[in-house]
Amino acid sequence: MLQIKNISFTYIENPVIENVSFEIAKGQHIAVIGESGCGKSTLLKLLYGLYDLDNGEILYNDEPILGPKFNLIPGKDYIKYLAQDFDLMPYITVEENVGKFLSNIYKEKKKVRVQELLEMVEMTEFAKVKAKYLSGGQQQRVALARVLALEPEILLLDEPFSQIDSFRKNSLRRNLFNYFKKKEITCIIATHDSTEALSFSDETIVLQNGKLIAKGNSRQLYENPPSYYVASLFGEVNELKQSHFEDLDGTNETLIIYPHQLKVVEEGNITVIVKQSYFKGNHYLIKAAFERKAIFFEHHSELELNQEVRLSFMR
Repeated sequence: MLQIKNISFTYIENPVIENVSFEIAKGQHIAVIGESGCGKSTLLKLLYGLYDLDNGEILYNDEPILGPKFNLIPGKDYIKYLAQDFDLMPYITVEENVGKFLSNIYKEKKKVRVQELLEMVEMTEFAKVKAKYLSGGQQQRVALARVLALEPEILLLDEPFSQIDSFRKNSLRRNLFNYFKKKEITCIIATHDSTEALSFSDETIVLQNGKLIAKGNSRQLYENPPSYYVASLFGEVNELKQSHFEDLDGTNETLIIYPHQLKVVEEGNITVIVKQSYFKGNHYLIKAAFERKAIFFEHHSELELNQEVRLSFMR
């Protein structure tokens, strides 16, 4: 059990993390989401022990994780942290980077482990290539393999797939998160990609200005967002009054509505004017004007500029 108890941290004068508390069970996958500068990366660094807390405590199985005032070398053997800069050694090969922290006493065992990890991140053909010659995405895959070499109990990942091509990212995420579950590795991932929260995380934590404003089952947070801010982290979102829809109780309560929940109909509740159509593959995202503000909805085909259409809310 990883316990974060009322922790706070300040850079010079500005609070970055304020009174944050939560618990994570062994083997859980947690996504940390929020706008840039909200404290996601700082939270991971605190969990790793790179900074000293202003207040609170971090415990793993009732043992404290302490900062540089107490540990000359940050971190514990059971915890690994992957930063956004990868921290690879540029003048040694891919296989040497991956095996850097593995013992040389059992060389054959080390060789097998490195090969296994390179296969997992699809970098086998680059085993003999020096890290400095790799692309950003390739370096990121090597860095992922390296943090897994000693099979940690806790894995802290800061935007771990940000530079990897989409066609490779999807299969890589499936393979890695399945591996984490199989090995019961507790994984905390700071991300801007809602897919990593919705598809691969058991729970999602939402930060805003250094404060934890929501935590819960990822699907439930998406389907019942407590605020516009939380909903907007999953994609485009609309705010409309309940009174706009005749089939709902006519109150001034504000509804948070995703684009897929608004449908074009002949006799809809609200009338909008089309301003832009964005092709999304299997549908179009339509930007329209309604009461002097932008509104987004999905449609199966492109709509004409300034076309007037009626929309209905589909729960």
